[in-house]
Amino acid sequence: MRIGEVAAAAGLTTRAVRYYEQRGLLTARRATSGHRRYEPADVDWLRSIREMLATGLTIEDVRTLVDAWRVSVEPASGPPPDLTAGSETCPLPRTVIRRRLADLDARIDRLTRLRDTLAERAGEPLRALVRDHPGTRR
Repeated sequence: MRIGEVAAAAGLTTRAVRYYEQRGLLTARRATSGHRRYEPADVDWLRSIREMLATGLTIEDVRTLVDAWRVSVEPASGPPPDLTAGSETCPLPRTVIRRRLADLDARIDRLTRLRDTLAERAGEPLRALVRDHPGTRR
């Protein structure tokens, strides 16, 4: 498959496919002409990557999971149904997910505090808000 075909089949842009390849998440084979060539299994990889990113994992998180899977399983067998599942012998996916959950919880706490501050100040005159934030225009 050519890059446009694999991108369309995975629901991505060709730019995203190139980016994932650049970040080491996918390895394209090259035709004698130098064009990238992909196998049907690459579509599954790309869909798995897209799904993991949609859950809030970062590219670095996904790279960690893909690298761990490549070390622990024969790559020719194709991607597992769920790279984030982990196993008794490879707890890394759970570690990555727990770290990401902790990050999300911290962001939620920070945003909740910001929301509470705004809600408290909703009744204050505008000058008081500007005075408390000197970097804003007056």
